[in-house]
Amino acid sequence: MSKLWGGRFTKKTDQLVEEYTASIMFDKELAEEDVQGSLAHVTMLGKQGILPADDVDKIKDGLHRVLQRIKRDDIEFSIGDEDIHMNIEKTLIDDVGSVGGKLHTGRSRNDQVATDMHLWLRKRVVEFVDMLYKLQLALIGQAKDNLDTIVPGYTHLQRAQPILFAHHLMAYVSMFGRDIERLQDSYKRINVLPLGAGALAGTTFPIDRHFVASQLKFDRVYENSLDAVSDRDFIVEFLADASIIMMHLSRLSEELILWSSTEFHFVELDDAFCTGSSIMPQKKNPDVPELVRGKTGRVYGDLVGLLTVLKSLPLAYNKDMQEDKEGMFDTVKTLQGALQLFAPMIATMKVNKERMRQAVNQDFSNATDIADFLVGKGLPFRQAHEVIGKTVLYCIEQNKYLLDLTLEEFKQFSSLFDDRIYAVLQPEQVVNARNVYGGTAKPQVQDAIGRAELALENTAAWVTEYLERSR
Repeated sequence: MSKLWGGRFTKKTDQLVEEYTASIMFDKELAEEDVQGSLAHVTMLGKQGILPADDVDKIKDGLHRVLQRIKRDDIEFSIGDEDIHMNIEKTLIDDVGSVGGKLHTGRSRNDQVATDMHLWLRKRVVEFVDMLYKLQLALIGQAKDNLDTIVPGYTHLQRAQPILFAHHLMAYVSMFGRDIERLQDSYKRINVLPLGAGALAGTTFPIDRHFVASQLKFDRVYENSLDAVSDRDFIVEFLADASIIMMHLSRLSEELILWSSTEFHFVELDDAFCTGSSIMPQKKNPDVPELVRGKTGRVYGDLVGLLTVLKSLPLAYNKDMQEDKEGMFDTVKTLQGALQLFAPMIATMKVNKERMRQAVNQDFSNATDIADFLVGKGLPFRQAHEVIGKTVLYCIEQNKYLLDLTLEEFKQFSSLFDDRIYAVLQPEQVVNARNVYGGTAKPQVQDAIGRAELALENTAAWVTEYLERSR
């Protein structure tokens, strides 16, 4: 069979050109969305009287049969038919006869493929919000179990101040909360209908774009036909959102890798999420967080790749834009794999509370509180800072920690010290002294968990609503 667009041509397409320009190898991922869009389009053609009712019924029946074959993986897609649109149209024509060729009335592959990607991506965005919701649940569960677990807080990877481990985990809940907000906001720009823009200028047929939008549950339609077929901002935005999510996952991965090392021994990942060594039988390797950390660069690459493709394209559609799909599919697959594993990995993680407490007891992370103690006695902070710096240096030279010092040793650095300093230096006191909104004190962390759980309820409701809308 000749090409569906071949009337103007006198030669067959070179085989190498067919292979090089074909996209069916990857855009077959859009098959169900392509049929979904076609069903709405042909319904509109019938409503507008552009196609006879009998033709519309035959085409719709045929499309439903094609859809069932797609779901059964019963269609052999052909490179000769270039892309998912031509493959499905040819399959439809084989099923219902030449009337199937009327399906393309009033549309172009340019607005068709854009519609497919909007349909495909909006569903994945909702799924990712749901996955992030489950990861937040796992982190909050661990936070609740560790409201009395104190761990060194770090800056520059040096012990800085004691914090609740729950407070540390809730920082990631906040990060993933922002990721959810970004995805939810991006949905507004994904859920816009390009169909009806034609190749670039619209169509001469009296179509009803808003009816198609309502059929496909889009909130609105593109205002400009050129923009409709050339816009890939919604994919760029998704790739940027995904890159930030992967960055957050990578940061958490790095901490899990450090914490599960013998040197830290703060946590132990469940065996189900680790692997061993082919030569060293004692090894338990944190492969999942390591791979997530590694695959983050892959997602960054997909974002930069698409930005580079788009950076100098004139309006409207150009074949370069065929390069918009593989990076999107790859990022979705990469992010799905990471998020599917992370929630259960966090939920099953064992926390070594005793080791964390030992680490807090064997450092100088309570030094700031001594300075604050002296400030409370009237000493300017800069002078207090110098006093405590000298006190810490003395401890290092004497192989002691601050709580090991006698009151006489403290007083050699400042006469303002009294025996209340020992209560001030206790890790629980250090933590709970920071009882400000967003701080690490237990009441503040409990409040933060409560706020996060309320946000989770709203997220769950959003997912339920939008999953239904995208069906």
